[in-house]
This record gives sequence, structure tokens and C-alpha cells, in this order.
Amino acid sequence: MSSFSAPRDPFRRGPSGPRGGNVRTRALVPTIIVLVVLAAVFAVFTSFWTERLWFGSVDYSQVFTTTLLTRLGMFVTFGVVLGAVVFANLALAHRLRPRYRTMSNEQQTLDRYRDVIDPHRKLIAGVVAGLLGLIAGSSASGRWETFLQWSNATSFGTKDAQFGLDVSFYVFGYPWYRFLIGFGFAIILLSLVAALVAHYLYGGIRLQTQGQKASAAAQAHISVLLGLFVLLKAVAYWFDRYGLVVAAHQMSNSSFTGITYTDAHAVVPAKTILTFIAAICAVLFFANVVRRTWMLPGLGLGLLVLSAALLGWAWPAIVQQVQVRPNEPVREASYIQRNIDATRKAFGVSDTKVTRYEAETTTSEGQLANDAETLPGVRLIDPAIVGPTFEQLQQVRGFYSFAEPALDVDRYTVDGETRDAVVAVREVNLDGVPADQRNWNNDHTVYTHGHGVVAAYGNQRTSEGSPQWMEGGIPSRGDLGKYEPRIYFGESSPPYSIVGAPKGSEPVELDIPGGSADTQSTNTYQGDGGVPLGSFGNRLLYATKFQDFNILLNRSRINSESKVLYDRNPRQRVQKVAPWLNVDSDPYPAIVGGRVKWIVDGYTMSENYPLSQRLLLNDATSTSLTPQPAIVGQPSERLNYVRNSVKATVDAYDGSVKLYAWDEKDPILRTWMKAFPGTVEPKDAMPKALMDHVRYPVDLMKIQREVLAQYHVTDAGAFYQGTERWKVPADPTKGAQDATKQPAYYLSVQMPGADGPEFSLTSTYIYFNRENLAAFVAVNADATSKNYGKIQVLQLDETQIDGPSQIANKLDSDTRVADAMLPLTRGDSQAQKGNLLTLPVGGGLLYVQPVYVQRGSGDAAYPLMRLVLASFGGGIGVGPTLQDALDMVFAGNAGADTGENPGSEQPPEEPGETPAPPTSDAVARELAAANEAFEEAEAALKEGDLSAYAEAVERAQAAVARAAEARRGGQGGAEDGATPSPEAPATGTEPHEPDAG
Repeated sequence: MSSFSAPRDPFRRGPSGPRGGNVRTRALVPTIIVLVVLAAVFAVFTSFWTERLWFGSVDYSQVFTTTLLTRLGMFVTFGVVLGAVVFANLALAHRLRPRYRTMSNEQQTLDRYRDVIDPHRKLIAGVVAGLLGLIAGSSASGRWETFLQWSNATSFGTKDAQFGLDVSFYVFGYPWYRFLIGFGFAIILLSLVAALVAHYLYGGIRLQTQGQKASAAAQAHISVLLGLFVLLKAVAYWFDRYGLVVAAHQMSNSSFTGITYTDAHAVVPAKTILTFIAAICAVLFFANVVRRTWMLPGLGLGLLVLSAALLGWAWPAIVQQVQVRPNEPVREASYIQRNIDATRKAFGVSDTKVTRYEAETTTSEGQLANDAETLPGVRLIDPAIVGPTFEQLQQVRGFYSFAEPALDVDRYTVDGETRDAVVAVREVNLDGVPADQRNWNNDHTVYTHGHGVVAAYGNQRTSEGSPQWMEGGIPSRGDLGKYEPRIYFGESSPPYSIVGAPKGSEPVELDIPGGSADTQSTNTYQGDGGVPLGSFGNRLLYATKFQDFNILLNRSRINSESKVLYDRNPRQRVQKVAPWLNVDSDPYPAIVGGRVKWIVDGYTMSENYPLSQRLLLNDATSTSLTPQPAIVGQPSERLNYVRNSVKATVDAYDGSVKLYAWDEKDPILRTWMKAFPGTVEPKDAMPKALMDHVRYPVDLMKIQREVLAQYHVTDAGAFYQGTERWKVPADPTKGAQDATKQPAYYLSVQMPGADGPEFSLTSTYIYFNRENLAAFVAVNADATSKNYGKIQVLQLDETQIDGPSQIANKLDSDTRVADAMLPLTRGDSQAQKGNLLTLPVGGGLLYVQPVYVQRGSGDAAYPLMRLVLASFGGGIGVGPTLQDALDMVFAGNAGADTGENPGSEQPPEEPGETPAPPTSDAVARELAAANEAFEEAEAALKEGDLSAYAEAVERAQAAVARAAEARRGGQGGAEDGATPSPEAPATGTEPHEPDAG
């Protein structure tokens, strides 16, 4: 018998009908949720594991482990404590609920809520407590540095003048105790809110019921929480007293950090009294558990509020107005003195030597004879301007670049003599790769590294105005010896590169570029840096990290020996391995032991040094070169203690990081060395070759000069009057409307009384309310010198010397300067004035400023140094060289040789020949040639022939340079120092006769 199957009802809910579709829809939502959660978990795991691999690649796994365990421990501890306490209070409130509730509209309404909540009460309480715990744990984990400093605190050996406590209490302990107090308030307040809500929900608190508003159990519970809150407030009052030594105040004429007369005689006693009142008030709340009346706790709380108003506000205000303000200089004298002493010590300027300097304002022939060693150290090459010149003359290919905004200043020994040098590293720049060559393989496996160090002598340039190279080219050639030139880690390195290959593989990394495959060379990375990419797991992790699945799919360039290089900026690498350091804004390269090393200065800072003046980090470190906050930190970060505690190096080839304890006495550094043992090497471990290049850091100098502008005054009375306040001048090269501060400059200067010139970091001060020069400051920047870090200030009291802005105005308005610059700035040529340097020479102060000229504004344009300006005591000089400018200032003979080498191309001499000295006829002949060339330039300009104009100007400038050289040779050469300088010839007229005076 055949069977019969009825047709399926399409509307019947089943696997293939709407019901089945609904089942699939219901299953889809949780599936998506699970997938999203898994993706988030994998992303978190990727971030965590790749960080672990990175730290392992630089041998700083301990930093990663210690930091992770500390953060995790604080997250768990504080999160569990807060969550558990809140959950316990919710559970206690439920347990203390009244067994019988009066019937009322309020309770009937609450019954509906209780019916919904009760079956899930524990779950809801757990979720609430868990969320609060997560928030609390996340907040607490961010304070891991505070915990490690407190738990590893090192004594400063210095006590504050008010409470007699060691400075370490304020720097390490006080921030941790304030955090604990704040966390305690959060626990109590959240518990109080949770308890109030639970008691109200379960009838323990009845707002709309006649008679007693709270049950006895609810009243006792709330009383305990309020008592704990007030008791913790008593603890807070006690610690508020210590906070006064780092609090900001406003005096009549300035801001002030530290305790004042009013604080010591009114606020401290008031806080002490309030501590005991709050403790008594807390006892009254605890007593309410037994007495169960709000009268006494209410009276106690009212007394506390009234006392806080009278003692905490009214009493100090009366003392300030009645006792202090009429006699503020006398009352505050001892407290100002405390602030002065603490500030100078905290910022490391207490040993600053201030010398009265009677500067000469007259000039005479041969006045610089005693400064023969100093003048060759005048750095004419401005690292902030010559970047484009380095680019054009040493870039080699468009995919190389140099650091911005300024190059670096260093020292190298050449032919047994230490020479100042302007240095840069040729780094790879993917933006310079032609667009049609940009692809994944080229970006990440071919253009992987830069090549070579470029260095120029600081006081020399060629006859055309370009730098005189100490080292340059590809392959690298020069006076710096052999070294590993490949730059895999630098300030402009690509985000990540994949390098390495098995032995015998064909190299693919571009090493030395050439015009064809036959002339260029390739390379395979052999260094130890980078994270291995040989395993599938690591490739998957980094494909996820960089969101680039070519890492997972590529088979031709990624192999068992491949490594990925990332986080390649020297500052970034030092900051990661030493997260407790603040890192200087200017890492600089040096050739050390045959390798290029980035040298990075690290600082330990605090804003809790007692009685020391706080300042804003961005205000102190911002200049015309670094308008943004220089040191890595928050833009509004405050500090009142700083030490250059660490010198770090980053190897440009393998990325290895070394930390050296530079200030081994710094308690903050010693504290962190306890927390991360073995991560910082002793100062003695620093190689001598490295020591030769270590210098005093710019950012520290900028902070210290900001402090010294006010705290060079050590007498409280004079400090209060504020008549001797200085300020850092604005950079005169940026225009009158730009008030950004003048940078500090590295120079080799000889301070009065010194045996010879020393490599120094220099700056100037002007008076607070006028532009006259107030002082010159220099700090010994040579780490090999016994005077390293010694700050000297030359204070000008009796003599009025023009400040940088005034000198800049005089140079701009001088007719001889204008005449010299006129032929250089015609057409599309533009003049750009370099750094205005100040040096103490000849018994006074000398200003020197190079002038650069740039023709055009396209990518091929770059500045060349054409003139040097000088000013001393009101006299002004200008010439193609510093020697010429100084001779013009000092009556035709400065008395010393500047050591410049203009680099004019002269034919080599035949062996055995003695060239005849040039005569005055040679000078006249060259000047006539210059004048003729200038006339040709004017004629070409009128006809619109810019090419002919440019060529004629260049011939004229070369003739002027030859005339200057001829005249020097005719008067005895550079050795005798008698080098008068001709004024620049005027254009379109007869040339000036040489000016002897």
C-alpha cells in the first residue's frame, strides 16, 4: 500500500519555514556578539604579545614584566576592594531590610520594582560592583609609577624647613597617600549611595511615610558610612598641612610656590584643629549606632562646617589682610628665602657663579689679540638654516632626508684638533620615492635604511657659501674614519621594515643607489635588532598589528630569517624601555667605536619638591626652534625639580638601547633603579669614545635659564622688589611680531678668567621691562671637562649694552650692511639672517650673525652663506668672512685670526715654487672686475635675463672674495692677524676704496 504525505504547510513554523528562519535569526545575534568579543580579545592579545616580543628584542623584558605585573596587581587589588566593598554594602542593606513594611502608596510602588529585582538581586549587585571595580581598577593601574616610587623610595638626605620631613616624603610618599585618601573617599561615597538606594528600595528608608523616616538598622548602617567619611576627612585635613609646602600662592607681585607666613601661622594651626574636630564628629556618627538619634551627629557636622569656614577661610584671610599685607616684605622674607634656596637646589643652579662684568664699549686696533683661541670656535654655520643646503648637496637621492627643524652640533677630533661640527644623518624617506615605484615590496623590504653621516665644519664654508664638508657622500668619505654607515633606526625611519634573509639569498635592500643595476648595490640586514617573523604565529600577530595582511601572504620577501623593525625613533625607544624618564627633544648622532649612535638625554622630574617654585614645562622649553613642548610630557606638565639623570644611546644599525646613570646621586634615579634593577648601567661603564660626544642638554639649559632669570637673585628683599628680574629675549631673526624665545646656542667660548675656550651652551638675558642686555650665561657642555655643568653668568650692571633685538635693528639699518646685501638680494634672491651669536671677547660682548642668500623658492633652492655681520660696542662690521667683519669693527685689524677657510678655488702650486705676495694692484684689479660684473648684472636685470643676471652676480661675488684674499695676503697673511677688510662695493657706481679704519 502506498503511503501518502500531506503537503508541507508553508506557514507552519519549522526548520524550513518562518519558524526555522526565526531560529536562525535568533542564533545570528549571539554569534555576531561572540565573534566581536573574540576579535576584541584577539586585538588585545596582539597588542600585549607584540609588546612582549619588542621588549625581548631589546633585552628589556624585565621592564615589560615589572610594569605589567604592577599595573595588573593594582588593577586587581583596587578593583576588587572597591567592588567587594560596594557589593558588601548592598548585601548588608538587603540583610538589614525590615521584615514588615507599612502599607503605603510609596511601598506599593516599590513592591513592583522589588518583584522585578529580587530574582536577580545578586546578579544585579554583582554587575554594578563589577563595573565600578573595573573603573576603579583601570584608574588605579594608571598610578603604577606612583606606587613604585613609594615602595622603592630613596632618601634625599634633605629635610624641609617647615615640618622637618625628608624631601622623599613629598616626592615619593605624599602623592601616594593623597591617591589612597582619594580612593578611600570614592569607596565610601559609592558605598553610601549604594546603601541609600538599597535601603530605600527595601523599605529601610521611607521618605513619604509619617513618623520615623529610617529603620534603626538603616540608620546604624548610614551612620557608620558617614562616620568613616568624616574620619577620612580628618586624615585629609592632616595631610593638607603637608600640601602647603608645594601649593601655589599669589603674592603682591608674583606667583609663589611654598608655604607663606599666613600658611604657617593660620592655615597650619587651622588644619590641625579641624583634624581633631573631624575626628570627634566621626565618633559622634559612630555613637549614633547605639543612641540612634541624629541630633548629636548633626550638631557635630554643623560644628565642623562652621569651623571649616571660620578657621579655614576667615582666620587666614584676617591674618593676611591685617598682619601680612601691610608688612609683606618683612613677614614673608624668611619664607621667600626658603623658596629661593629650595628652587636653586631643586633645579641644579645653586652653584651658579655670577660675575659682575664691566663690558668694554669702545674698539681699538688689535683688541681681540687675547682671544686668538676663541675666534676659530665661532660657529658660523647655522644648523637651523643649512638643512636645505645639506639636502641639495648631500641628499644624493630624493628618498633620503635630514632631520628637521635643525641639524645638530657636535665635536670631532681632526688632525689632533677638536673641531665643532654641524652634523646630520642621511635617513630614508619614503615620501621621496617616485610614485610609480611605491608598492608594498619597495616600501617595506627595499627602502629600509638610510646611509651615512654628513658633517660640516662649524666655522668654515667654501667661496660660494656652501659648508666645508668634514664627512659626506655615498659611500661616506671624509675625516671621521671608518664606521658602519647604514641607518636602520632614526628620527625619520619608516613605520616598519622587514629585513633579513638566509645566507646565500640574493639581497634586496637598497644600499648604495646608482644610475643603473650595475652601479647600485644592495644589502641584507645582519644586525641583532628586530623581532623574528619566521613563524606563522608572529606573522599573523604583526599582520593584525599593522593591519597589513601582505605580511601574512607574502612568500617571496618574508622567510625564516626575516625580522620586522618598528618603533625606530630613538626618543620612542628610550621612552619605552625607561617609561619613568622624560626624554629630551633633540637626540643627536655621533660616530662611536665604528657605529653611529643616537645620544638621548633623559630627565627625572617632580612637581612635589617642597618649597621649590613650579614652572610650566612648555613655557620653559619652547623656543623659535621648538614652539611645541620639547620634552616628552603633557603640554601643561608642571615641575619644580629636574635632573639630567640618564644618558642613553640607541645604535642606528641594530637599535640596541643602553642607559647610563649620569647623575648617580639623584634620589629619583636611584629609586627607579631599585624598581627596575639592572636596566641602568653605572656611569663608569660609558665608553670614552662616547664620553667625547656627550654634551650638556639643550632642554635642561632652557629650564635652568628660565629659573635663573628670576632666581639669580639670592636675597629675599631684592627678590621681593623684583627690580633685578630678567627674561630670555625673543629671537630677533623671527621678526618683531614673533615673541618666541631665542634658542640656546652651542659655542666654544672663553669666559673671563678661563685658561682657554670651552665647548659651551650659551644664552643671553635682557631686563624684564626693556631690551638692553642684562647678562650673558654659559654652561660648560664638554663632558670630558672637569667643569662640565658649571653655569657662569656675566651680569652687566654699570654698562648699557644693546640686547639682541636692538642689535638686529642696528644691523638692519646700517648703510654699509645694506650696501653689502643689495647685490645679493636682487631679483628672486632672498636674504636670510642666521643665528645671532653672543660671545664675551675683547673685554666686552661681540655679536656675530651669518647672512645666507637663497635664489628662488623651488625645491632646488637652498641657502648659501654670503656675508658675516659683527657688532661690538656699537661698532658694526660686514664682510664675506668673519675676519673681514671683525677687521672692519676693530680699526682695520681685529688682532686675531678667525681660522676660516673660504675655500676659494686656487690652482695648486708647483713644488718648490714660492708664490709672490699679492699687491694692491691685485686688489684693485679684482674690485674693478667685481664692479664690472655688477654693472653687467644690472643691465641683464633690466632686460629680464635672469640667467645672465645670476651668472654676473656670482662672478662679482667671487671677485670680491678674491680681492679680500689678495689684500690679506698683501698685508702679511692671516697669521699676523692684521687683516683689514674692504667695504662691500656699491652696485652701479665706482667701487669703494678699501677702508682701513
